[in-house]
Amino acid sequence: MLALAATFVFGAAGKASADPYILKRSIENLSQWPLDLVLSPVVAGRTVYNNMNNIGDSPGVRIAYPVPGYVWNTFVQGAASVLRGVTGVIELVPGIVLFFTDAELDPIFDVVEDQDALVDYETDFFWLKFGVTYTTG
Repeated sequence: MLALAATFVFGAAGKASADPYILKRSIENLSQWPLDLVLSPVVAGRTVYNNMNNIGDSPGVRIAYPVPGYVWNTFVQGAASVLRGVTGVIELVPGIVLFFTDAELDPIFDVVEDQDALVDYETDFFWLKFGVTYTTG
């Protein structure tokens, strides 16, 4: 009788299909937003430098833009990195719950996946991506 009951309980189990993607993304964002915040001045300087070299602005703009542009870009980079941390917190609980299902959740802040970064190295287990350039289109 016990063998028959065990057959029904364990034999009826379906294919395990846990998807760690949402939880993985949440942990990546939670662990890397501080690095984005610290690197905000570096990324802002790089962005201003690239813009000065790639955009054909007038001489007046080339003189007036760098300092306020750097300050503004640093602020935006820092704010976006904090937003990355907040989305990591928001996606943590759904990531844990949805780990045991086939359900998917689109990224709340997909800029991290779409933009360039100072460090961008993806493995099967973790996507090391920080120093993200949040201010480019």
